[in-house]
Amino acid sequence: MEQTTPGATVAPASDRDVKKSILRGLGQHCPACGKGEIYGRYLKVHESCPACGEELHHHRADDAPPYFTMLITGHVVVGALMTVETTYAPPMWVHAAIWGPMIILMSLFLLPRIKGALIGLQWALRMHGFSGKPDEVEVAPAARAPQA
Repeated sequence: MEQTTPGATVAPASDRDVKKSILRGLGQHCPACGKGEIYGRYLKVHESCPACGEELHHHRADDAPPYFTMLITGHVVVGALMTVETTYAPPMWVHAAIWGPMIILMSLFLLPRIKGALIGLQWALRMHGFSGKPDEVEVAPAARAPQA
């Protein structure tokens, strides 16, 4: 195994199972060892795994977890809302009492799990510094001046 920093090792590419690392991330555990917690607080990722020392600060989850959370929550809530409306036709206050809290609770539940899964995917694919090498900056080729 190659060393990246003291205490953190990077497994060879063939040792990084994508499915396993995504599932570990869904469980909010380190994608490398599956034992350490990846969060210090609600969505604050540890700099490194408390159990194995794998560096986690490389992740670039950015805006993807909220988008996936909204996609999943929206599909579940709209489907359930339409089913309840067509089956029971409750008054509007019942809809507000059910679906507002459900959206909030589902979002709060799903967001850290989806972010963890994305961190696991990035780790397994050696993206954003998880390879032990810094990311290379891609530079666009210079445009040519038009010929007169």
